Amino acid sequence: MIPYILTDKSLTCVINGKSLTMEQDNPSFKVAVKTILQEEWDNLADLFDTSKAVENFAEGNVKVEDGEVYYKDEIVHGHVVGRILDLMSGDKPYKSVIRFLDKLMNNPSRRAVNELYAFLEHKSMPLTPEGNFLAYKGVREDFTDWYSGKFTNKVGDVNEMPRRGVCDDYNIGCSSGFHAGSLEYAKGYGNGGNLMVVEIDPSDVVSVPRDCDQQKLRTCKYKVVALFEKKLEESVVYPNDDGTIHYEDDEDDYSDEDSDLDIAYNEGYKAALKKLSKEFGNGGSATNVG
Repeated sequence: MIPYILTDKSLTCVINGKSLTMEQDNPSFKVAVKTILQEEWDNLADLFDTSKAVENFAEGNVKVEDGEVYYKDEIVHGHVVGRILDLMSGDKPYKSVIRFLDKLMNNPSRRAVNELYAFLEHKSMPLTPEGNFLAYKGVREDFTDWYSGKFTNKVGDVNEMPRRGVCDDYNIGCSSGFHAGSLEYAKGYGNGGNLMVVEIDPSDVVSVPRDCDQQKLRTCKYKVVALFEKKLEESVVYPNDDGTIHYEDDEDDYSDEDSDLDIAYNEGYKAALKKLSKEFGNGGSATNVG
């Protein structure tokens, strides 16, 4: 047994004759408390070393050397490190981040990878257990895209086009490709229509245009997983087959201040969901812009 003092705000342990203290905001705090309760004393010391704690948390998939975090011998962007620390602090499973990295590394464009980091970091889009991420898309009242009206966006629809058909120049704002983005960006297109939650594989992202402060992206494929209900703020969320999303900490309403537009979407949610259910599950493919 290791001597320790545990309070709501800190944990102090005496390990190998040295007194070590961990504050409540340390990403390892919850894991350390759990370790003590389970009397896993051999694992406690590493939790006070953030680098070792990250490596242990990711079970060998991530390593830390000379202050850099690596995944399969490639330096990991700070955004991913932040995601790992966030999952650690909540004592949540790490595999969503590892799967995200696997898919991200399969993206053939290095530039798209770097741009996507900036998009996710800027707007904190949540990951799914499969390693994809969720974003928002505004569509018409009949669930077709605003640009052409050709592509349906009901829950379950999958829209796809050849990657070479998507503009990969981030200096060009409006161009070919499927667009999705932050809540703020998508609301501008969802006004008068519907706001959808879409799931995107990071390997399918082609570019993140600069014109919208990195709030939107272009992709060659996406899946519609839900009608917008509330802002997605969890690190990991779970899309359900019935068009709803399970949140790990399912608190009511929005975390940000309600606006008239927020209220309008909220009031229209049930009506739109009922409309969706009539034709639920339709799939689709596309070859043009949506």
